[in-house]
Amino acid sequence: MTSRLTIIVAIDANNGIGIRNTLPWRLPEDLAHFKRTTSGHAIIMGRKTFESIGRPLPNRRNIVITRNPAWRHEGVESAPSLAAAAALAGDAEAFIIGGAEIYAAAQDLAQRLIVTEIRHSFDCDAFYPARDPSQWQEISRENHHSDANGFDYAFVVYQRRPASVSEASS
Repeated sequence: MTSRLTIIVAIDANNGIGIRNTLPWRLPEDLAHFKRTTSGHAIIMGRKTFESIGRPLPNRRNIVITRNPAWRHEGVESAPSLAAAAALAGDAEAFIIGGAEIYAAAQDLAQRLIVTEIRHSFDCDAFYPARDPSQWQEISRENHHSDANGFDYAFVVYQRRPASVSEASS
């Protein structure tokens, strides 16, 4: 059995997720939310995302997707594809943590999205793919305001909508 895949991502008002392989904002509340949510689980990321973090994240099973079969890093497992990474995670919930290419590949495989929606625009060169509202249903939303940054944000959870009978049979 393969793992249940959940995408976790922070996006700005234009679906921006990063610039020059870094986060374009500083939002400690989101980092704490990410840590609380993913601790104790497998996290799946692309190599460039791993390199931007610089180390395996503690209390998580770190799985890095890379096309380079020789790539190795202590404390990290590698996989050649998203499917192989999900298989490594086994039947536990695994979190897709980026970057843009991995998020795009995971769109059709994930059952849940956990999105920090930042209501502010930043200079970004990497973007989260547009979410098809017919595929996703919002199941919870926590609205917040960052006094330090002066912008609003929300932690939002989306669940994949069940396929209709006509879609399931095609």
